[in-house]
Amino acid sequence: MTRKTVHLAVYNSYADWETGHTTAHLARNGFTVRTVGPTAGPVTTLGGLRIQPDLALADVRPEDSALLILTGADLWDSGDELAPFARTARTFLDAGVPVAAICGATAGLAREGLLDDRAHTSAVSFYLAATGYAGGARYVEADAVTDGDLITAGPTEPVAFAREVFARLGVYEGRKLDAWYRLFHDSDASAYEVLAG
Repeated sequence: MTRKTVHLAVYNSYADWETGHTTAHLARNGFTVRTVGPTAGPVTTLGGLRIQPDLALADVRPEDSALLILTGADLWDSGDELAPFARTARTFLDAGVPVAAICGATAGLAREGLLDDRAHTSAVSFYLAATGYAGGARYVEADAVTDGDLITAGPTEPVAFAREVFARLGVYEGRKLDAWYRLFHDSDASAYEVLAG
């Protein structure tokens, strides 16, 4: 497997809409997106879609990946079922491989202590404060935040989340990155010319 492989975490109650822009444009730009479930068994998203993971979490290694994406899900707030994904995020970050977390996954990372010393964002600051984490002073009121190898975003910012991923992986840069964001976030049709050029 090459470093052009991105791993997308999928689990029951996965919030389908949060990563569509990210995965579609990564795939269109030469990345392979592989889904990772708690096991190799199928999961069902919040939208009712059934996904058969490409591999189980136990089989994912940072050295085989360019990025781990953790999506929001109801399960992040209803127990410890997804804690192994947060522990895997720690392994990735320790190995220098980026992790991108959106929505409820940010709470999972907070519980794991991964936001204590990194700038980050989420839905709202008090959502993360409820986890009891020690990183409240590093919370940033922004659509999405990148701090080194960690990207975070709130549930209403899938386009900003994608923008940060693209910047971190070098998918789009400079004017193209700005144009992509303006096209998909602001519906600015003039941005299409820059992307097409």
